[in-house]
Amino acid sequence: MIAKKKYLFFSKKISGYTLTEILVVVAIIGILLLLAMPSFMPQVTKAKTMEAQIQLKHLHSLEKTFFFVNSKYSPEIKDLGFEQQTLVSQNGRANYSVEITAADNRQFKAKATSVTDFDGDGTYNVWEIDQDMNLKEVTPD
Repeated sequence: MIAKKKYLFFSKKISGYTLTEILVVVAIIGILLLLAMPSFMPQVTKAKTMEAQIQLKHLHSLEKTFFFVNSKYSPEIKDLGFEQQTLVSQNGRANYSVEITAADNRQFKAKATSVTDFDGDGTYNVWEIDQDMNLKEVTPD
């Protein structure tokens, strides 16, 4: 009787997917991802440009504080206490290099230049800000 029970156990069919069915599903998912990636890349670029905008707005607030204390804008980032994060090109996390391009008693201008080409077209993204907090994208990527 024990042998008969053992035999009944092995005669059960277990439902499942075949290897071919799984490979077809994986191939379909891969094709869908290839179709979706081109429309997804601009969103990634847009998210990365937020870094430049945030850094330039922070630099603007530091420049305004410096102006209220010294009645002039600082031409040196070090005088403001702004610390540039380590760039991706130097094994860091920052995608933009920030610099002050002009500063005097009445105005200043700063820019953030990307160190990586987000979409691979050879153009690097550049943003600028001035004393009136006019933030504009000079070179889109």
